[in-house]
Amino acid sequence: MIPDFIYDPPDVPLSILYEDRQILVVDKPAGLLSVPGKLEGRADCLVSRLQAAYWDALLVHRLDCDTSGVMIFARTKAAQGFLGQEFEKRRAKKAYIARVYGQVAGDHGHIDLPLGADWPNRPRQMVSHDHGRPAQTDWQVVGRSPDETRMRLSPLTGRSHQLRVHMLELGHPILGDPIYATGPAREAPRLMLHAATLGLHHPESGEWVTFAAPEPF
Repeated sequence: MIPDFIYDPPDVPLSILYEDRQILVVDKPAGLLSVPGKLEGRADCLVSRLQAAYWDALLVHRLDCDTSGVMIFARTKAAQGFLGQEFEKRRAKKAYIARVYGQVAGDHGHIDLPLGADWPNRPRQMVSHDHGRPAQTDWQVVGRSPDETRMRLSPLTGRSHQLRVHMLELGHPILGDPIYATGPAREAPRLMLHAATLGLHHPESGEWVTFAAPEPF
């Protein structure tokens, strides 16, 4: 988050996409932290709201505050460990929808640029071939209009701000990005990035399951 960030979480009800004895799947709204922030006034978050309704909800992964979409929570320690391995071993498959600035050349591609923290400008991340960690993203164009491109982004790794920095490096920042976008690209009412689908193995049955939340933009 940027220094002048003002936390004003949306007052909306929980959107439960799926629940059973092992997992909860939620559609996180944009503007709500996944977990409590370190600074005062940032206690309200998705996990605290969820635990008020489901006392056994356990965190598995996160989405950026400004990103909306599918998040999965465990309801047992065993499920939490299993799902954590799905992400750590890159078995979980995530796809995002983004609206980016300008006309992207081509219809699909692959980005392989290592990322690391831009320490003097935290929380910004940056491409760093010397100190960055490997980061790969597949992308596909799904729609075009005169000033923007709608894209499906599939991160193959899970680095902080990966999609946001990779799109910036492609020359097409995500619309409404308060950290990386500038000029007209920053004028959108929110970060136009949404976690549309999440697929992984169910912690109890071992079967492959996919959850989806339609993009709100």
